Amino acid sequence: MASQLVSDLIESGIHFGQRSAGWNPKMAPYIWGKRNGIHIIDIKETIKGLLLAKKFIARVVADGKDVCFVGTKRQARGVLEQRVTDVKMHYVTERWLGGTFTNFRTIRSRLKRLEEIEAIQESGAFANYSKKMESQLKREMTKIKTNLEGIRHMDKLPGVMVVIDVKREMNAVNEARKLGIPTICLIDTDGDPDLADIAIPGNDDSMRSIDVIIRELCLAVSEGKTMRAAKTADASGADPTAGGQLGGDKADKGAPRRSSRPQNNYGEKAGSEPAAVK
Repeated sequence: MASQLVSDLIESGIHFGQRSAGWNPKMAPYIWGKRNGIHIIDIKETIKGLLLAKKFIARVVADGKDVCFVGTKRQARGVLEQRVTDVKMHYVTERWLGGTFTNFRTIRSRLKRLEEIEAIQESGAFANYSKKMESQLKREMTKIKTNLEGIRHMDKLPGVMVVIDVKREMNAVNEARKLGIPTICLIDTDGDPDLADIAIPGNDDSMRSIDVIIRELCLAVSEGKTMRAAKTADASGADPTAGGQLGGDKADKGAPRRSSRPQNNYGEKAGSEPAAVK
């Protein structure tokens, strides 16, 4: 399996970096050498970062949190929409809207608006509107779906964010860092590895290399979901008398009382873990 992964990475050209004239000196530890003015990335460092990222993602998903994949460049869009949809996670392939994480309440309100317009369309109520109003509603629906379809079912902040090309997705990375959300980044030789909690050095301009990386990370998501289901099954088989009340009996007086107020997911920070992965 490991040899097959190495073979897939090499065949995808993940070891080809950018021209040496435009490199970031912080990437020096991940560069093997230089050929014809192009930096060659050390494949050992790529595999090391990828395996660490897979292990971390599996643990995060097993703990009940989700993963958000971000890649708005043309080479990444099709890969994310196919691979990430298969594992039922979240993705952003169009322009990153400022405040997607830091102003998550507004994003959720726009998605709620999308559901309202879709309900109008499904009920056939568009026939009761003027053609101008119908056209406006359809344009609004299309615009929201284009920008937010990938995070439509994200009802809380993710536990980790995967980024393709940190230079292009700087706004997304900054929002994640501000909220303490761990970041896993595919970084070329012109990127800044300090922006990532887990850096995967590799060619971020090749569709094939992006596909291999996303494929492996999605396998980690599937593994994490399996572990999550196992934890849920174990919890459901626990002693029903544990926890204080049974059959209407009052809980022990000495037991701590829980607040009845609902927890607000919008303000949740997913980032008690970045220090553990550095």
